[in-house]
Amino acid sequence: MEITNKVCVITGGAQGLGRAMAISLAKKGAKLALIDVNPERLQESVGLCAEAGSPEACAYVCNITDEAEVEATFARIRQQQGGVHVLINNAGIMRDGMLVKVKEGQLQAKMSLEQFASVISVNVIGTFLCGREAAAIMAEQGEGGVIINMSSVSRGGNMGQSNYSASKAAVATMVVTWAKELSRHHIRVGGIAPGVIATDMTAQMKPEAIDRLKQATPLGRLGEQEEIANTALYIIENDYFTGRIMEIDGGVRV
Repeated sequence: MEITNKVCVITGGAQGLGRAMAISLAKKGAKLALIDVNPERLQESVGLCAEAGSPEACAYVCNITDEAEVEATFARIRQQQGGVHVLINNAGIMRDGMLVKVKEGQLQAKMSLEQFASVISVNVIGTFLCGREAAAIMAEQGEGGVIINMSSVSRGGNMGQSNYSASKAAVATMVVTWAKELSRHHIRVGGIAPGVIATDMTAQMKPEAIDRLKQATPLGRLGEQEEIANTALYIIENDYFTGRIMEIDGGVRV
């Protein structure tokens, strides 16, 4: 797909990978529609996109776990920006913890239902709702489109991440399912499974923790946000790519 003048929606666009991908698309001349729950950071991203070459970038404050909000937001995007051509389902949260903690034969703690369900709600239900609305608009437009789901290397199962790993396995499975269902509408669906990427969150980690992550990665470093953004560009621009997950993890295998 040619990116210039295409309406590209990115959830979680207020910071991190969402912002990096938005700026990368702005440099290609895309019209950005950025979704997040943080209005201040969202406006910062819109400003950076405008500087990068997308003066028509718009911010949409939306809770992606709320069906009515998602439906209304995508309707506004279609009305205000003329349609939807690309969706990157990037928004997600982590609430790590062990399934159970037992010390000297005594149960100390359990992962709460709320802790599990909150991650599933944002990462899985949010992805489903936004994917559904974008697909509906793309199919009605009849111009094709691209949907990208952000998975993770953790989708294979990672200690302390029952909730997160389950959610990222689910969105990866959606990639395959949607690619099969939506191909008749010329809508392609891909996924990206990052390893540990240098973001504001990893910058707050202790140096020794970062060193351990680097040592566990064959390439010996954290990934860069621009490397994930470049992967998104590849998926969008390569018209023969669909139904697959691209692992950008420096060689890590969980």
